[in-house]
Amino acid sequence: MTHSVVSREEWLAARKALLARELSLTHELDALRAERRQLPWVRIEKDYVFEGPEGKCSLGDLFGDRSQLAIYHFMLAPGSDHVCPGCSFIADNIDAARQHFEHADLAFAAVSRAPVERIEDVKKRMGWTFPWVSSGDSDFNYDFGVSFTPEDRAAGRATYNYGKTVIEKAADMFGTSIFAKDGEGNIFHTYSTYHRGNELLMGAFNWLDLTPKGRNETGGTMNWVRLHDEY
Repeated sequence: MTHSVVSREEWLAARKALLARELSLTHELDALRAERRQLPWVRIEKDYVFEGPEGKCSLGDLFGDRSQLAIYHFMLAPGSDHVCPGCSFIADNIDAARQHFEHADLAFAAVSRAPVERIEDVKKRMGWTFPWVSSGDSDFNYDFGVSFTPEDRAAGRATYNYGKTVIEKAADMFGTSIFAKDGEGNIFHTYSTYHRGNELLMGAFNWLDLTPKGRNETGGTMNWVRLHDEY
């Protein structure tokens, strides 16, 4: 890795120039976040039922006593012994973060199609404590664009990330969805993001992005990422 080496004065001039761009981008992001908060909502009409370690629960139950709910669509498919390293990379950040955001009226749960017994095994192995439930054979994953039927995949109708990517082989993908609940108990879908939109939740990337090597992906995107007990 080769970089120019300059005097402190030259470095400071370059750093101030970059700071001006960083500040401009920060203001743009503030405006984007405000626009995101103003998106229209869609009322949830289906009675989605999940399976948790203590039995069946509804989408409303996942809110607890909070009015907002974040769901991470974790790639854990029925019958698969694979645990997605990328989803696990995100999950490693959740328990620490939710100690804070739960006090700002945001509940959290992960959802996968795998049976709850498989989910509990993965949670125990990885040491995670966040709520994680199974959507099983329900419509939930399909309705929120992270699971795809064999028929749709075979026919080329399986689209991901709002139609930008066609899924030919993967039965399940990943994403994040946000819901809100009003005083009468009505639930609304307010936002979902997929693919690189989830990078905001990968705390380690934010640290690496400050360094000369960045994400160090010379061998491919996230090529170095492993389950944390495999490093």
